[in-house]
Amino acid sequence: MTDSFSRESFRAARLLLGLFIFSLGVVMTLQPKLGFPPWDVFHQGVGLHLGLTIGRVSILVSVIIVAIVVFLKEKVGFGTLANVVLVGFFVDVIMSRSWVPPANSFVFSFATMLCGFFVMGLGCFLYIGAGYGAGPRDSLMVVLTKRTGKPVGLCRSSIEATVLFTGWLLGGPVGWGTLISALGIGASIQIVFSIYAV
Repeated sequence: MTDSFSRESFRAARLLLGLFIFSLGVVMTLQPKLGFPPWDVFHQGVGLHLGLTIGRVSILVSVIIVAIVVFLKEKVGFGTLANVVLVGFFVDVIMSRSWVPPANSFVFSFATMLCGFFVMGLGCFLYIGAGYGAGPRDSLMVVLTKRTGKPVGLCRSSIEATVLFTGWLLGGPVGWGTLISALGIGASIQIVFSIYAV
């Protein structure tokens, strides 16, 4: 009983730490203001019209995504639900307390954004490795891949292109950093997973 409780406590702590680190990485990609990643372009665009913070919009969008995933009969885990609430909450807390300093030069902005990719990768590795389920956006990607029979890369790209275009129409910040984010986040996560899988 004690060993089982210790293992579950470790997994839960890993999940929470991973979600916090992931959220810190998200803020590190937003703070330089070189152009937000696709999903955050959408979150910010919606937030501008609803008068909500980017974190609160993230929570709202995540709830809707999970509802769609459940409706399509895909299972969601405790980690998925924790992701729904905590990532948006942590993002708002980190931004409101200015834990990531504002960029004062292009070099610092660019370095902060790149570091943010790898911090997100570490957070992703930790919370997925806890074994409580993937995040809501990844779950949506999985269910669309199953439903359409299309390659996972095509489904992910289609989702991100849709939210990016919609967010841009709503006034979300798009810049060359958006393109770098679209290409760099996935690559950085892959590198982190490769390093820690050794």
